[in-house]
Formats: sequence, C-alpha cells, structure tokens
Amino acid sequence: MIEKSFGELGLSHELQRAVQKLGFETPSSIQALTIPVAYEGQDILGISETGSGKTAAFGIPALESIDLSDRRPQVLILCPTRELSVQVCEEVHRLGSELKGLSAIPVYGGAPISRQIRSLKDGVHLVVGTPGRLLDLYQKKVLKTGAIRMVVLDEADRMLDMGFKDDMNTILGSLPEDRQSLFFSATMNREVEKLIHRFANQPKEIRVKKKELTVSTIDQCYYEVRSRSKVEVLSRLLDIEPTRLAVVFCNTKVMVDECCEALLARGYSADRIHGDIPQNIRERTIKLFREGKVELLVATDVAARGLDIDDIDVVFNYDIPHDPEDYVHRVGRTGRAGRFGRAVSFVFGREIHRLEAIGRYTKHAIKRAKIPTVEELQGLRENKLFENLKLRLEENRFERYGNLFDRLLDQGHTPTDIANGLFTMLKEAEAKENQEIREDTEPSSPKPHYRDGKKGHFRRKGGGPPGRRGSKGGFRRSNYKGKRSGGPKGKGQRREN
Repeated sequence: MIEKSFGELGLSHELQRAVQKLGFETPSSIQALTIPVAYEGQDILGISETGSGKTAAFGIPALESIDLSDRRPQVLILCPTRELSVQVCEEVHRLGSELKGLSAIPVYGGAPISRQIRSLKDGVHLVVGTPGRLLDLYQKKVLKTGAIRMVVLDEADRMLDMGFKDDMNTILGSLPEDRQSLFFSATMNREVEKLIHRFANQPKEIRVKKKELTVSTIDQCYYEVRSRSKVEVLSRLLDIEPTRLAVVFCNTKVMVDECCEALLARGYSADRIHGDIPQNIRERTIKLFREGKVELLVATDVAARGLDIDDIDVVFNYDIPHDPEDYVHRVGRTGRAGRFGRAVSFVFGREIHRLEAIGRYTKHAIKRAKIPTVEELQGLRENKLFENLKLRLEENRFERYGNLFDRLLDQGHTPTDIANGLFTMLKEAEAKENQEIREDTEPSSPKPHYRDGKKGHFRRKGGGPPGRRGSKGGFRRSNYKGKRSGGPKGKGQRREN
C-alpha cells in the first residue's frame, strides 16, 4: 500500500471535495501509482485485479482533463459489459459531483439507441460504453471522436476474450493520434500486448499485485447439501442470521429463475438478474437492491464483475462455480472497503473436489459448517424473543395490565399457562409482521416466465392461463423481450454486449 493522501496526488479542489464526500481517506495502491503519471499525460498500462479501485484511478484523471465549456465528447471509456458500463458511469458522476455542468452517459446494447443518440446530440463530455454499441454510434456518425483527449480500456483482456477485437480496433483507430491512452487489464496475454503495441505510445506499466485473492475479512464456509434441499438450508441460514443485503449466485439462468421463485414463495424479498432479462428491468432490480428494497439478489455471473455495492453482507454460492476465478469475483462482492463479509457455498458429492481446487487457488481455507437443525432455529428464535422481553422488563418499558392478569387467574388459569399463551401470541405476531414487511418490499419487476406451449404466450410457473397483464399469472409477450430459450439459433435473439 502506498501511504499517500489524495491531497498529495495533486487533485483539483473540486475533486478533493468530491472524494471527501465519498468518504475516501487514502488512495489505493493503483490510484496512488496511476493518478500522478496520468496527470503528466503519459500512456499507461495498469495490471490490476477487480476491486482494487482502478475506476477512480482512471476516473479522476479523466475528469481533470475535461473542458466543461466544450460539449463534445472528450473522454471515451470502453467496458466489456452493460453492468460495468453503468457502474463506471455512476462512479464518474460521484467523483465529478462538484464539477458544475458535467455530462457523462453510458451507452450499451439492449437499451433504446434513439435515447443514446439524443443524448449525444445534446452534447456530453464523457462517454462510457461497450464496444459494440460505441461502434454502432460511430458508424451512424453520431459519436464524434475528433475531440477525444483520453481513451480508457477497462478490463481490456475480457473485452478481447468476448470477441470485441475488431470493434476495438475500429474505435481506437478513429481517435486523434495525440490522445492519451490508459489500458487496464487483470492479465497480460499476447492479444493484449498486440493491442497496446498498436495503439499506445510507450506506456508506463503499473502493476499491482494482490497478496491473496480473497481477503481475510471474509469468512468462508461450505455446507454439504443435496440440490433438492438447497432452498430449505438457505432459508434456515437467512432466518438464523438475518442479513440486510445478500447475493445468491447460480450457474444457469434456469436455476436463477427457480431459486428466485422458491424464495418469493417463502416470503423473502427477492429478485433476479441474468442475461435473458431486459436491460431496463435489470437496472431497476439493481437500483432496488442498492436501496435495500430488495434483500436477496439471485444472479448468474453476469453480476459478479459488475455489481459494486459496499454493503453486501453475505454471498451465497447456490451452485459452486466451475472456474476458481469466478469464485473470487463472486466472493469479492462482500467484505469490501475493509468491512466484514461472509461467503457460503453449497456443495455435494464430487463438487467437494472442485471446492478443494478453489481453496488451493485462493490459498484460503474454506471450512465446513454444520447445517442448523429445525430445533436450533426454533431455539434461536425463542432466545431472541426472551432477550427482547427481558430487556423490556429491565427498562420498565411496558404498560400495566394487572386487571386482565387477575381476571385470568380468577378463571383458573395458572401464571405459567398465561405466560405460554402470551409468548405464543408474540411469536405469531412477529411471524405475521415479518411476512407483511416482505410483501411490502417485494419488487414490482416481473417474476420468471416460462413458455406454456402456446404460440406467442408466456405464463408464470404455477400461475393461471396466459393472457393480458393483470390477469392471474398472465403476461403479454410484449412485456418480456429477452432471448428465447429455444427455437432456431439467431431467430428472435439479439446480440448482447
């Protein structure tokens, strides 16, 4: 860690105020090493893992380079996914909150291009986007690149892995030769080297090594659970240790839908995101989750790299990932910014060998935990009720109902029976209150949909007949515009970037 303050890095007064408002005290290693070099106008190659703070490392110099009086795009940031594009743009807005008149927009596939065209024509200073949509806007002559002063490639290795090589070459080739180029990548391979050799001007390499892939502030454990029992065990864990925000990761879209449906049926405030869900619904779901209106977010790995929320208490690996690196990215959603977090994995049978391989890869022990029994869960609830009542009695925070107590005694009821009856009523009232809270906070986005075998219709799993939105269990087809799960390849599908 480089021991410097943000003030020593040469930030303008506006950006220093914004950083202070965000609660940043000292820069991370990648920030302390990158920002001074970027201020000198030098090209940079940053090798740094996800979660190291690189968004601020390039976001601060990018904002410093902008002329707010010029409403043309001056900074271009390329990201591999829609989620990361939105996340980076939100961080840019937070960092630039003290810059009056700043305009920055995210552009990506899956959202109406007409709205993005309108924003670009109105004038923006900074554009964040995926290569596919940026190329579309450039070819439509809406994205003007003549005034670009800085280009940033965030997760360059992943964009190349996703097949964006030609798009990136076209976009980078259209930029002014005197612009500044910042490349950030978690790994260095031959394709990344070729890209940098072609488009960067003697970049300074800044490499930040992580001592461990998962931080010590994350408690990692696993439970041996059969597939059919996962929802029951997950429910017990959530009831024993209530969490404010939790992410449940599944390996497939189908499993995300099934898990989310099961949690909703049990009364939890849950919603889900995966690649087949329309982008506007995904954005709304993440917003509700960030605000705490959704407690459980069920997701595929589409969220593992793009979800940047500091207050996630626990991550559940409902399905153990096949790639150890995916495990690292999932677990990295909790225990952020020095906070304590938990990572819980469900495994069974041969999956234990995959978990052992993950432990060797991360060099961090993943301990086995015992599944709480129904009796233990009941005991914990009773202890909580007991402690609450004890505290109320000690603080004398109760009203007097001696006359009612005497009337019950006169009718032959013992003090023990009266207490048992009152405790039972308290437990029932608490259960009802929790259910009402969950129903009040349940997200309004559509639940998972399934084909019902009839042309042009979707229905909820377990719901009524298909029909117009508002009928029991029915939704019109126009309300769900994601990819089809079946049918000829390419028909009815769109490219997702």
